[in-house]
Amino acid sequence: MSHFVVTTTSTTTTTSSSDGGFCNIGYARSFQGLLKIGQVVILLIAFLCVHCKGINNYSVYRYFEVVTAWFLIVFLIFFLMHLFGLQSKITCINWTLTEFLHYAVGGILIFIASIVVAVKSHGISALIAGSVSAFLCLQYVQCMLLIGRGNA
Repeated sequence: MSHFVVTTTSTTTTTSSSDGGFCNIGYARSFQGLLKIGQVVILLIAFLCVHCKGINNYSVYRYFEVVTAWFLIVFLIFFLMHLFGLQSKITCINWTLTEFLHYAVGGILIFIASIVVAVKSHGISALIAGSVSAFLCLQYVQCMLLIGRGNA
């Protein structure tokens, strides 16, 4: 009488796009992540150039500040959502369309605000720097729109 012993082993491999945990550090190092970080930095520079000049009574500059601050806050929200992977957990929203509309509407508003500030700057270097920074941010917006999807 002979006995046979059969041994089976199974190996499971899981792959993840994040470096571990709940934070996707790889997104911050990707091309889209670096573009969003660049947009945030440039918008912050544009906002601070106009805000720190201290012109209080001119609504054109307040409009520029509101548009750049709004765009800056929404960029930070989108960046944090991608960093923590929240867009995959909130599936009821089409994030590609949401980001596209944000880039399109925000790009138009920043374009208008930058032109108006550039025309009304009267040679004040801080206002010109803020306007140029906002125009530079528009180039980043065009890059994000040309990539197709704003997310990785």
